[in-house]
Amino acid sequence: MTSPVEAAIRGVVTQGVIAISAYNKEHKKAKSPNPFLEGIHQPVSSEQTFTDLKVIGEIPAGLNGLYVRNGPNPLQKVNPATHHWFVGDAMLHGIRLEGGRALWYRNRWVRSNAVSDALGEPRAPGERNPRTDTANTNIVGHAGKLWAIVEAGGHPVEITADLETREHSTFGGTLGEAFSAHPHLDPETGEMHAICYNAMAPGNIWHVVLGTDGRIRRNEPIPVENGPMIHDCMITPNYVIVMDLPVTFSMSALIGGASFPYHWNPKHKARIGLLPREGKAADIIWCEVEPCYIFHPSNAYETEDGKVIMDACVYETMFASGMNGPDTQASRFESLVIDPAARRVTREVMDAAPQEFPRYDERRTGKGYRYTYAVALPPQHDASFVSDTRLFKHDMANRAREVRDFGPGRHPGEFVFVPKHERAGEDEGWLIGYVTDANTDSSEFVILDAQDFTGPAVATVHIPARIPPGFHGNFVPSA
Repeated sequence: MTSPVEAAIRGVVTQGVIAISAYNKEHKKAKSPNPFLEGIHQPVSSEQTFTDLKVIGEIPAGLNGLYVRNGPNPLQKVNPATHHWFVGDAMLHGIRLEGGRALWYRNRWVRSNAVSDALGEPRAPGERNPRTDTANTNIVGHAGKLWAIVEAGGHPVEITADLETREHSTFGGTLGEAFSAHPHLDPETGEMHAICYNAMAPGNIWHVVLGTDGRIRRNEPIPVENGPMIHDCMITPNYVIVMDLPVTFSMSALIGGASFPYHWNPKHKARIGLLPREGKAADIIWCEVEPCYIFHPSNAYETEDGKVIMDACVYETMFASGMNGPDTQASRFESLVIDPAARRVTREVMDAAPQEFPRYDERRTGKGYRYTYAVALPPQHDASFVSDTRLFKHDMANRAREVRDFGPGRHPGEFVFVPKHERAGEDEGWLIGYVTDANTDSSEFVILDAQDFTGPAVATVHIPARIPPGFHGNFVPSA
């Protein structure tokens, strides 16, 4: 934990830096339009609720619960010269399913102080990180509650079942320096594991374990250099996988007015660590890897000869050109073999097509698995990043890929796998997610049969509003 003296010194320095950054951010002039404020990314301007939703097909009667996705949606006008996709105000898009019916769709801003002030509302209760209180990246159900979450030091925000903001949270006073946008649920213990970082504490990251009671039980510091951006992690039965890769905090970018001050840093050594799940930082087995960047792994598992296999969408560089979001679509779906004996990572390309947001049957977390479902990215660079119209399904055993194309102008986001029942097989379930239709400025919630990936949709729920591309969501079954 940070000492009171260190916290005071850091606070004074931080206030000065933030003040300079805010001035420079406000006075920069845009040389071209910001692609993350236009087209399919254009922010929606209001909160809406729809209850009379048209359905084509039949919603499975056993699919009962809430599907909700989080993502950025600036409420007020922002400077297009400095706005970054990753920092917009959080907006939730949810659909409630029950008994074969779509009861409602609604969108709601997560109430940061800035959002509450802009809407003329009292501020939501709860303790915040004074630097940022926007939780715009993911939303998970855990310990009987719904949490909007973000990385880089932002606190989780508890959300009600109808998507209203309840309070900003420190998990009952147990949160340390940071949480993550990507905690991973251990299907064996019911705990969530995450690798977390704080933009204002660049010398450490933390392995955080959120217990089944909704309180942090482990907050293990790990010394690092340069303040790496660690968006995600993965777990296996024995390890937490730590990805210390060459995207790092840039003080010069922050002072210059960057909204998201992380850049490609070729001087930062790329390495992947295997941390014993209850081990100390000194116990990590660090393994060299060729410079690259990973937002999202698919899954990871251990082999009989002691290696760890992690499949992921891998970029050769990221944030190298100082743009307003990801500056390359050149990701490949790769299998990374982490060898703790040799302390080396080897990479094998499974599919060279650009893609992102891989999801799988998360009952298989940390175990051998067969199927991954991912969103295609445009084969040629597109500044808006997520403008493709296809989903991929990978059969890892057969090295095969199926492609589902939603058609011109119809853009899928991340799709989530939901098993049909408790004992369902790995691919026996539904894939659910939103598709934004740029042709009609509307959206659809689509339910696919995972085993009939390219066949007719099981059900399509029409939503008379545009849902901008967001980041991550999950299905929370009814109690």
